[in-house]
Amino acid sequence: MSASHSPALALARTALRAGLVLNLLFGAFLVVLLAASLAAEAWVMTALGANPANSGLVAAMRAIMVLGLASVPLAHVILTRLLAIVETVRFGDPFVAANAARLQTIAWALLGLELLHLAAGAVAALASSPAEPLDIGWSFSLTGWLAVLLLFVLARVFDQGAAMRADLEGTV
Repeated sequence: MSASHSPALALARTALRAGLVLNLLFGAFLVVLLAASLAAEAWVMTALGANPANSGLVAAMRAIMVLGLASVPLAHVILTRLLAIVETVRFGDPFVAANAARLQTIAWALLGLELLHLAAGAVAALASSPAEPLDIGWSFSLTGWLAVLLLFVLARVFDQGAAMRADLEGTV
């Protein structure tokens, strides 16, 4: 197959590599924030707009930080697999079984992110009170769940396509 030198692919590669760096920086930021919330609870919670005397709210905020940390490896999996898929497109051979497996892995990681998103919303809702709300800007999004389904379907399409291609190459 012929290699592709599309500007869109170059932009995608750059954006994915930047995303990997930003994801790691996000994880480091959350580690520092969580550690700071343990070392200087009153200062950090006040800076975040929370009442440090409300132990339930403080615990919920830390739980959301932990959920955010759990999202870092999932995002890393998504970004690295997507970068690998872009590389196969760049080299002109994207319809391979490895990409089907990558898409399925991305689908599972995205499902994990969606479940973490739900958990963060539940934590915020349970910790909130009319007097002291924990507003994290959470809302349910059907788009993420549809993306999960789409990725599982695309993974299966890629798998079938790669198998058909292998059969075709075996008969020629």
